Amino acid sequence: MDETTRLAGLIQERLNDIIDSHRADLEPLGPDAAPLLDEAKDFLTGGKRFRALFAVHGYRAVRPLDIVGPVTTEFGAVLDAACALELFHAAALIHDDVIDRSDTRRGRPAVHKRFAGLHGEHGHRGAPEHFGISSAILLGDLLQSWSDELMNRACDAVAESSFSRAARAHFNRMRSEVAVGQYLDVLEEQRSSFAEHAEQLDRSTRVLVYKSAKYSVEAPLLIGGALAGASAEQEAALAGFGLPVGVAFQLRDDLLGVFGDEELTGKPSGDDLVEGKRTVLVTLAREALPVTQRRIFDDLLGTDLDTEQVYMLQRTIRDSGAEQQVEQMITRNIDRAHRALAELDGAAAERLSALAGRAASRSS
Repeated sequence: MDETTRLAGLIQERLNDIIDSHRADLEPLGPDAAPLLDEAKDFLTGGKRFRALFAVHGYRAVRPLDIVGPVTTEFGAVLDAACALELFHAAALIHDDVIDRSDTRRGRPAVHKRFAGLHGEHGHRGAPEHFGISSAILLGDLLQSWSDELMNRACDAVAESSFSRAARAHFNRMRSEVAVGQYLDVLEEQRSSFAEHAEQLDRSTRVLVYKSAKYSVEAPLLIGGALAGASAEQEAALAGFGLPVGVAFQLRDDLLGVFGDEELTGKPSGDDLVEGKRTVLVTLAREALPVTQRRIFDDLLGTDLDTEQVYMLQRTIRDSGAEQQVEQMITRNIDRAHRALAELDGAAAERLSALAGRAASRSS
């Protein structure tokens, strides 16, 4: 069994144990709470585990860690931090689907849609949509609470208090940045018009960095590294690697949001176009269009598009050259990340390089 497979298995096993433990603690609330806890377990089953893996490898970039043998107290603390990130990520996805009014996630109904369906199945009174949204918000809040508890447990297990303080500081900063980055994304979609190109590109890039890129790669690396006692130089190397990989990761996500195969991504092809996402990809495409075509593009973006309109916008973006520009940006960011690895030892650099390649070239 290779390291990635073992780590993924251990993370899933630990997440299951964490949820089962909370279920036991919440048993006095009665059987009506079961659907919420069942959904927590279902939602946290599977996934690519990039954030958890980057946290573990951030630790290993600073301090040796045997991940093949038994799970020691030290390894257990690292797994707790990794699982805390998975819980936070799950909460962010659940809330994101509510904000974006997305019907699906990973090829199944989004959490708010699942609870709306339960409402109908049981013949409850009131609006199914409101019940679904309320339940999804509460589940996201619950997972964030569990994430916080688990990160505290990971930090408490670290012998050096300075290490745990540093890890906690990175975790807290990550949570603040994601929330504000998400707000900036929501705000951008509500603006009545696009800004001039340079300003719009700056806005789209800021959303990309703070809503996703930093928390997807840089923050997990820094949290793992801090738990291991990373020096200032090691933290700088991890950040110098992590941010461009995170940018490449989100740029790939933006491409998948427009051109992705629904069977692989679990979301309809062109979903970002229907939602009106003002991504770097969209911003670059608009700049290349003639005025009249740009006006049509703007009028269609963020509306209830039919299949033919989605295809037309996809073709427009491809013909503009924006897709190729974004692919080039992904390559440049991965190259930049590889250069930052010079500060880390060979084995750590090799592991992180392989993980970066997977994050930037994925198809789902």
